[in-house]
Amino acid sequence: APIFSIFRETLPGANLLSFRGILNSTTNMILSQLETGLDFESAVAHTQRIGIAETDPSGDIDGWDAAVKVAALVTVLMETPLKPQQVERNGIREITREEVAKGLQNGKRWKLICAAKREMDGVKARVALELVGSESPFYQIDGTTSIIQFETDMLGLFTIIEEDPGPETTAYGCLADFLNIARRSPRC
Repeated sequence: APIFSIFRETLPGANLLSFRGILNSTTNMILSQLETGLDFESAVAHTQRIGIAETDPSGDIDGWDAAVKVAALVTVLMETPLKPQQVERNGIREITREEVAKGLQNGKRWKLICAAKREMDGVKARVALELVGSESPFYQIDGTTSIIQFETDMLGLFTIIEEDPGPETTAYGCLADFLNIARRSPRC
């Protein structure tokens, strides 16, 4: 989704205080597959078969892809330079189908949550597995669907859900951001 454009163009003057979301489709699909009873290796193989995980999925399952997204969002939308290495990061590699099943039995689901929050001493950012209950908007997010919830000083919470994105969605997001940059650039 064209998050940068959506936030910058539709929320002028709003100060971003924090955000939370599920921003990695591959890990969300793996977690959804674990809920069906597959073991971790089979769930990863499924995401590779359907073309959303790379041959080496470690960038996704170790949380690096999510950390890169968090760092980019913090840098651009919170105007605080942040490198992916500065994001506290725990991926999904160690979770088991038994832990996932136990969460479901307790009415909760495991999700890889990306988050950043403005604090007195700067912005704190992290990527980590969290158990979420049905009261959370993240509970209903399955498969490759993603969600991001912004907290602003002017509007409170503002949520965007991208349902089952494909390559054309990513291409559009890049195009929208490029067009907005081109509109703001002085012509030579």
